[in-house]
Amino acid sequence: MDDGLRVTERLVVPAAELRERFSRSSGPGGQGVNTADSRVELSFDLAGSPSVPEPLRARALDRLAGRLVDGVLTVAASEHRAQLANREAARDRMTALLREAVAPPPKPRRPTRPSRGAKERRLAEKKRQSQRKRDRRVDGD
Repeated sequence: MDDGLRVTERLVVPAAELRERFSRSSGPGGQGVNTADSRVELSFDLAGSPSVPEPLRARALDRLAGRLVDGVLTVAASEHRAQLANREAARDRMTALLREAVAPPPKPRRPTRPSRGAKERRLAEKKRQSQRKRDRRVDGD
């Protein structure tokens, strides 16, 4: 658990920049749910992190704008009974969020037009369908 988060091949968030907070979970756990601090909140100061290169930081701040509070990204995990499992789940969630946020933008879509054959097939299918419906009519048209 002491190692950092490997977000991409080149981007690793050091463990020193991650903050973990523990609290009581509302999930399963029986009697232990009232005493064990199994819920985990993992926080990462994305805006002030020196380990994230500037272009990636700008892209991530833009994409995660709705999730950030004062530039800090927080992820909570409480679905497991064990604190260790919740820590792992929070780290996995944080890694996935950051990986998605720093990914390069997709290539722009090149607009295309349907081919002549595709148009003809579509129109032929429309004619077949309308003929089928016409044949089902009872009124004699």
